[in-house]
Amino acid sequence: MPSYRYLHYDVFTDRALEGNQLAVFPDPRGLSAEDMQRVTREMNFSECTFICPAETAGTHVRMRIFTPGEELPMAGHPTVGSTFALAKEGVITPGQREFVFGLGVGPTPVSLDWKGTEVDFVWMTQKTPAHLGTIADRSAFAESIGLSAGDLGDAPPEVVSSGNPFLITPLRSRDAVDRVEINRAPYVACCAAAGLKELPLFIFTTAGATGAEDVYARMLGPGLGVSEDPATGSASGPLGCYLVRHKAVPADKADSMLSLQGAKMGRPSHVHISIGTRRGEITSVRVGGEAVLAGEGTLYVN
Repeated sequence: MPSYRYLHYDVFTDRALEGNQLAVFPDPRGLSAEDMQRVTREMNFSECTFICPAETAGTHVRMRIFTPGEELPMAGHPTVGSTFALAKEGVITPGQREFVFGLGVGPTPVSLDWKGTEVDFVWMTQKTPAHLGTIADRSAFAESIGLSAGDLGDAPPEVVSSGNPFLITPLRSRDAVDRVEINRAPYVACCAAAGLKELPLFIFTTAGATGAEDVYARMLGPGLGVSEDPATGSASGPLGCYLVRHKAVPADKADSMLSLQGAKMGRPSHVHISIGTRRGEITSVRVGGEAVLAGEGTLYVN
């Protein structure tokens, strides 16, 4: 039976058994896209990555990313975690500062900070934001996620994408963030009434910030086959853009924000966000963090 080695990383953390789990398959030769989907369902992490030979000039590898429900064109914690994995595998050489993934959205660069011969921190560059619509019916929307309209923040629930679209929604308190539960049929109906497809929901608050964190957040994505995600890099870039656009953070914090996600799940994750601006326009979107090797294994696929 064919066997495939994988590396298990915990991403957006410097402590094993926290952060967001990721399985990286460094040599998936022989696996079809259907096989990759089956493998991801078997692993039952929010995502798995499969490292393939480069297909596009200017990229180092082609990486495919799957959730248990579907293939994604890009994602944050898989890109950061796979960078650490490729450094461990020697694909990225010690001291190499730049690396480019070929993703479904096109070439996606990362930059690496090193501590000796070990990767210390990775920044992923994402696309500048696309703002794709809002939800106006606050009462119906709040009810669809188990809240009252009074729990919603002043700024609207808004779809923002830096590669993957998310419904970014501010709430007034950490308690409200922790109480969110999607009632899927009314939620889908709210999205449809606003001319939107069902979207993963990213809820956050800037209230009650403690320590270094500027934001407390959760991501719920039942449509992706992910009931809740401990850390969502592809939503954190849009989150930073949302915060800047709606002036929810001071201007001098735009390039150095920190989001705490996954705490309610018992897997705290720290996602660094850096938004570059010029004359009021967003010019760059970066998301960064650490990762820890939690294990290695072999999966048999028939």
